[in-house]
Amino acid sequence: MNIPSKPATIDVEIHGNFIDGREVEAGNGELLDVRNPATGDVIARIPNSTAEDIDRAMKSARTAFEGKAWGGMDTRARARLVNRLADAFEANLDTLYRLETLNNGRPVNETRAQLSRLPDFFRYFAGVALSRRDSVIPVEGSYLNYTLRTPIGIVANCTPFNHPLMILCKSLAVVLATGCVTVVKPSEYTPLTTLKLAQIFSEAGLPPGVFNIVLGLGQSAGKMLAEHGNINKLVLTGGTEAGRIAGSAAAKVFAHQTMELGGKTPVMIFDDFDVDRAVNYAAFGAFIGAGQTCVCASRHIVQASIYDEFVEKLKAKTRTIRIGDPFDPNTQLGPVISARQRDRVLTYARYGHEDGARLLTGGVAAKVAGHDNGYFVEPTVFADVKSDMRIFQEEVFGPFTSVTPFKDEADALRLANDSPFGLAAAIRTRDVARAHRVAAAVKAGIVWINDHHRLDPASPWGGVDDSGIGRECGTESFDDHFNTKSVMVATHEQPFDWYRDTASQRRLN
Repeated sequence: MNIPSKPATIDVEIHGNFIDGREVEAGNGELLDVRNPATGDVIARIPNSTAEDIDRAMKSARTAFEGKAWGGMDTRARARLVNRLADAFEANLDTLYRLETLNNGRPVNETRAQLSRLPDFFRYFAGVALSRRDSVIPVEGSYLNYTLRTPIGIVANCTPFNHPLMILCKSLAVVLATGCVTVVKPSEYTPLTTLKLAQIFSEAGLPPGVFNIVLGLGQSAGKMLAEHGNINKLVLTGGTEAGRIAGSAAAKVFAHQTMELGGKTPVMIFDDFDVDRAVNYAAFGAFIGAGQTCVCASRHIVQASIYDEFVEKLKAKTRTIRIGDPFDPNTQLGPVISARQRDRVLTYARYGHEDGARLLTGGVAAKVAGHDNGYFVEPTVFADVKSDMRIFQEEVFGPFTSVTPFKDEADALRLANDSPFGLAAAIRTRDVARAHRVAAAVKAGIVWINDHHRLDPASPWGGVDDSGIGRECGTESFDDHFNTKSVMVATHEQPFDWYRDTASQRRLN
């Protein structure tokens, strides 16, 4: 696909699955439209994979895992290859970030900033692979006990539409560094950069079958992948209900699981923090990526003494955000992914009205010149939101945030923890003791103090409760891609006959 810097027309290509190092035909003839959310135009068509297609990808992955070219590659050679893949990624950044902007509608400045960091994931995990050690365990008696870690096998990965490449790379980098293999089912909305990366990596020397892609709908292709009897681990980023369905299916084959699911991030703003700075973080946290991120700043919980000032300044700041063509470098907010998602955001704006919250700005579809069929929504802020309102409790997944006052620290924590989710939380304060105290008490797997949306390959990422299980990134993720084998060696040559000398034996059988 030829992608000009600001596309006017795009040739509609028909893609297949990526299996055994190349694109292959798939499906039963049914094709799904892939659209540019800024225009509504069809930019590609993809198959809806069948059970036979999933089997084919699984067989390719298993062959690679057990074969000499990948399964027999030593750790240092594999680390060198993973670093080479990072270089190939970097060399193709211009193509990748423009294709990602075309496919998911994020402003090009956001996409460039995010994708430029992704080679770091591969380099980090290549380094972890080289530095890892197994254990020697002190045990009773004349024995040597040590561990061996073996790659877990086939990792099935279902990725979402909001950060197609970043969320893929969080998993793919560790899969490759540990010697595992993967079958990826990208969102049917945003498969294009995943396919392009597979092509780039294949040309850079990744053996066939290590990185496979099956395309299609989540409720069919994704479900068949999650319940396939040959997967050893399921990685899924998506909604909580999708996680319940896929997790239940994977549990039937005893696959390990890492799932990052829904979120409703509380941002607690104390009155010792600069209000203007808090507002800048609020706008960034709520509206980056059109608010389509599980860790977006969706609930601002603000100390009563600065509440009115914060509300007025956030309203003013939000109204300055420039909505427009994602390829225009002046654009600050692009579309949401689909008409369905746009309608969902507008429905929650209606819920806010019905429940008695005060609309500060937004709450309607946005009109962008030359993009009449795009899925744009004005950034939306509701104030005076109570904890029993739907817009406080439920994930919206769009450019939408709420503001709620609190009295004191205990009240802030009560409001923050009044949620079924527990992915991320944020704290704005200059009081060091309070910052750490609140971070320890808030229900979340990720906490930002005086920042937001900060991620690093070395920092564990994941949530609690309805936000999922397991961790991506860091050594936690690396270790989760191995099975641990305990080897016990008798280093003595003493005679042994349990049945002759039972009474004198002392051991844990």
